Amino acid sequence: MYRLGMPVSDDTILRELKRGNPASTQKDTIRVVGIDDWSWRHSSRYGTIMVDLERHSVVDVLEDRSVESAKSWLQERPTIEVVSRDRCGLYAQAAREGAPQARQVADRFHLVQNLREAIKEQMSVYGHANVRPILSEDAIASARSKRRRARLAHRQSRQEIFDMFHALRQQGLTYSEIARRTGYERRSIANWLTSNAPRDRNRAALNPTSPLYFEAFLAECWKNGNRVGRHLFYDIKSRGYTGSRSNLERLLKVWRAVENIQLDEPPPEMDVSEPVRDPDTGHMISSVVAAALCIKPRGLLTDRQAKKVNALKQGSRAFAIMRGLAMRFNGILRSRRSQALDEWIDDAIDTELTAIMRFASVLRRDIDAVRNAIELPWSNGQAEGQINRLKMLKRAMYGRAGPELMRARMMPLNHRN
Repeated sequence: MYRLGMPVSDDTILRELKRGNPASTQKDTIRVVGIDDWSWRHSSRYGTIMVDLERHSVVDVLEDRSVESAKSWLQERPTIEVVSRDRCGLYAQAAREGAPQARQVADRFHLVQNLREAIKEQMSVYGHANVRPILSEDAIASARSKRRRARLAHRQSRQEIFDMFHALRQQGLTYSEIARRTGYERRSIANWLTSNAPRDRNRAALNPTSPLYFEAFLAECWKNGNRVGRHLFYDIKSRGYTGSRSNLERLLKVWRAVENIQLDEPPPEMDVSEPVRDPDTGHMISSVVAAALCIKPRGLLTDRQAKKVNALKQGSRAFAIMRGLAMRFNGILRSRRSQALDEWIDDAIDTELTAIMRFASVLRRDIDAVRNAIELPWSNGQAEGQINRLKMLKRAMYGRAGPELMRARMMPLNHRN
């Protein structure tokens, strides 16, 4: 302010800005609203943003994420006809109670992402990568056998790559020529050729920041009936745990899921326990890559990606079935006709693939919003863009980004008194 020649303090400017910006006054003209959450502090505290999708502008910023606040906001605006949201059940409930006259629209991007996550879960060899469930002795023996086979296959594939690089080098090829032929980075090739044997990847040792460091103690408490997260957090904290409670809760969530959901064994023809190798590099194709390729149309695949898709379809019947379902689902979303959705859900459930069946069952519970997502042009893309802007402003106002100031900077001038 001093450099601008204004004899007022920064605090005065902020105070006037916040005083002149009450909640949005456009209560009678909003027809289509997009609702999404944003984080004051990640994994700790969240707020809610309301976007007028017709005017492409923010109409309000709520300081919490709850059914009550979103419901009361919607009740004050009876002219709302469409509520666009992600798959969050909290906002679905708020829209049902606060704007029963409005049509709810599920975001198409999140629908595709949820399908990708289901495919990733189905293709995963060991389930979650960073947490381990408590299993029976037979299940533990089976998991160990699978891990042993995977380690042997991984070691064999690295040996084949090592032999291939050295054979090409002995033919007099340069590093650049080997990189061109194999598709590997030149630096990676140099590391392979300067070693006398394939080097195994080093695993990070567990430390007190991980709840798995105290896995034996936690498993004993779990079997004895002590399953409350805050109690277990206090117990391992006294034993030297330095991680967060949310990290512990992620482990406990998997343990609860294993107990609450009894998953049937897939039939032999659906077994995806043996990973498929990349035809170009010989590496195992991870579940993350397989899921991303599964939902990508053939016309958008590169040559190397197309080879991976063909290898996955040949090596895993489950992948071939899921890719067919994914392509049909993408076609339904783009067709603007929802008549084929019920048949798709029935076919997905008939596959007996656990993750796909779960995804289809959730779609059926939210069928009206999914149908509206197919038939109506609205989506939450604008809300996601406004959240990116909000994050930039929040970081620029570190230490002063309270609800009033955040609302003042996010809302356009014609939305203020």
